[in-house]
Amino acid sequence: MRDLRIVFMGTPDFAVGVLKSLVDAGEQIVGVITTPDKPAGRGRMLRESAVKAYATKQGLRVLQPINLKDEAFLDELKTLGANLQIVVAFRMLPKVVWALPDFGTFNLHASLLPDYRGAAPINWAVINGEVKTGVTTFFIDEKIDTGAIIANREVAIETKETAGSLHDKLMEAGSGLVLETVKLIREDRAIPKPQPMDGDWNPAPKLHSENTQIDWTWNGNRLEAFVRGLSPYPSAWTVLINNAEETKVKIYSANFEKVKHDDTPGKITATKKSLQVSVLDGYLYIKVMQLPGKRKMEVSDLLNGYIFEADAKFV
Repeated sequence: MRDLRIVFMGTPDFAVGVLKSLVDAGEQIVGVITTPDKPAGRGRMLRESAVKAYATKQGLRVLQPINLKDEAFLDELKTLGANLQIVVAFRMLPKVVWALPDFGTFNLHASLLPDYRGAAPINWAVINGEVKTGVTTFFIDEKIDTGAIIANREVAIETKETAGSLHDKLMEAGSGLVLETVKLIREDRAIPKPQPMDGDWNPAPKLHSENTQIDWTWNGNRLEAFVRGLSPYPSAWTVLINNAEETKVKIYSANFEKVKHDDTPGKITATKKSLQVSVLDGYLYIKVMQLPGKRKMEVSDLLNGYIFEADAKFV
């Protein structure tokens, strides 16, 4: 039975859930690595990562390197005496870091590898209409999400799943899988299996302005899945043309209804309670949206004070 001394690396809330499970299980966490505090908000006040906030409350030692190859950081990392490193939603590690501990460095990825390698596996699984996904632990190597797989768990994707709800399900499943993986390594029973490098696997590229914009020529089911897959973050967006003005708006929730019609895609029909948008094979009913400088609102509330002109449209 191995005596494990663990360094944990992570940044967002997803990683916090996993770190908490390790702490609650009594694992020996000798250090936590996370990103430096960053200025945020109008006041540009420094904001710490979710992982740092949790680790500090637990009295864990926290390191926040700017450069993972910096000699001072590497020296400090070595003094922790870790023999296992666990990475959850952090960043790509140089070999000098991931090859350091005796029992290796493993990563938790929010997909069933080799499917959905990349930065946004949760979002793309929902966007693409998958009925299942999962979590995978693997030993890190020189490339991104390509290391030998230790273990995985499947998670079902429900019909109206959002990226937010799936995130929470995968965080819970991932926490359990990390504990299982730690147990395998402690008992020297981990048998990593190389990932296949060829095959028609779905990618999970980083989300940015270009690939989160709504295309109103898509069919309704694809549009609805696109909105759900980007909700609540970073959100799908589109351009509203109303009263001869162009405005960028965010859409967080929408339901599709299949109906035959002759309307132009993107045409808006507003009533006192609903906002209907024409799409290729029916109508998309917008439920929650956000105008610039305003808070996210239910459309039924928005329509109490905002007027959509007869020729309003999304483009």
